[in-house]
Amino acid sequence: MDIIVLEPGITELSIKHIIKKLESKGLKTHISHGTERTIIGVIGDTSKVTEEEEDAIRAMTGVENVVRILKPYKLASREFKKENSEIKVRDLIIGGKKIHVMAGPCAVENKTILFSIAEKVKSAGATILRGGAFKPRTSPYSFQGLGEEGLKYLAEAREKYGLSIVTELMDTKDMDVIMKYTDIIQIGARNMQNFKLLLEVGSVQKPVLLKRGLSATIKEWLMSAEYIMSQGNHNVILCERGIRTFETATRNTLDLSAVPLLKQLTHLPIVVDPSHGVGKRDLVAPMARAAIAAGADALMIEVHTNPEEALSDGEQSIKPESFTKLMKELKPIAEAIGREI
Repeated sequence: MDIIVLEPGITELSIKHIIKKLESKGLKTHISHGTERTIIGVIGDTSKVTEEEEDAIRAMTGVENVVRILKPYKLASREFKKENSEIKVRDLIIGGKKIHVMAGPCAVENKTILFSIAEKVKSAGATILRGGAFKPRTSPYSFQGLGEEGLKYLAEAREKYGLSIVTELMDTKDMDVIMKYTDIIQIGARNMQNFKLLLEVGSVQKPVLLKRGLSATIKEWLMSAEYIMSQGNHNVILCERGIRTFETATRNTLDLSAVPLLKQLTHLPIVVDPSHGVGKRDLVAPMARAAIAAGADALMIEVHTNPEEALSDGEQSIKPESFTKLMKELKPIAEAIGREI
């Protein structure tokens, strides 16, 4: 008993009565209003609900059907919500007809460089500025980010260029400062199964970009999304950024087959990050084009005015002029599948 399908025209009084009944059994609920039906998602251990108790709920006024979801990820499943979720980010919608592009440097290095990049990606058609203020690096001696100073620069760039911003949260202790500045909270690949962090971002109503772990299966990835959604935050955006395989010719193996597969399994929007997926700037554009053709709802691309001098991931960052060219190439692909960019 994971989904309760309600009859059209059900009264609010009947809905409240059903919710009260479920809560009396220690279960939580989430109401989803679809185009054709309203459903109640039942959150918690529904295996303890007996067949007799399930039949009693099925017999309640306004209940059309009771459905059990066999997948371990309930709220993220396509069974829970047939329609694609559309995540609102300020005045943008991710998951709708328009394909959005997130672009910017891997790390915020200084105000001058960030503003120069922001101006150029905005001019080319990007709608979201990416940039890390707190950077998870393999080496403890590498540049770790500017912290709150970097967040302030991102916020200033947002106001000046009209771009929403996405930046990474690495530690629960930084939650308040990240919330103060960002529009989308990014959970990086290395933290995909940091369950305490997932529960923390699940407790706020801010869009969360959840990157796939380096060696995570689709199921594990969706279970991480479930952790966030179980706390009440359903504004989850998935991001395929490549997985670790035996292949060493590229930084990672960008799993574009995950995009159409996820479209079958979940209602959540899907972003593709070809920059981390391949790790080589000359491969970013072809994989970005392929991602749009595969059905991605957005792209995340690293752009830097001087990649050779970048403090992080310069080898996979493309220059603004290459980004402008790529944006023009993406438009006919989007149009061919009935979307726009």
